[in-house]
Amino acid sequence: MTGDQRSDEAREAFAYFSNEYAQALQAFKTIEEQSSTLMSMGVADELHGFIDQFITMASGTRTLAEERGETHFAEWFGELIRKAEELRGAVSQ
Repeated sequence: MTGDQRSDEAREAFAYFSNEYAQALQAFKTIEEQSSTLMSMGVADELHGFIDQFITMASGTRTLAEERGETHFAEWFGELIRKAEELRGAVSQ
């Protein structure tokens, strides 16, 4: 593999994980912003479902980042997962 191929792969990986992180961050912010509304509407179960789906998605991407040696992205996804788990714990069922 040439240096150019490696740097192309590195750029592609960075672009992929940057995009995934931006989407995950937006999804988490939306869940967080809507959580009190959803709880007041009595749909905490649905909120738990959204949070669980988010954690599943973010965990898969964190694992992929770890496998690809993208430690910063893995850490950032880990932080989002931790925040989502805290939110899930705060949501009363």
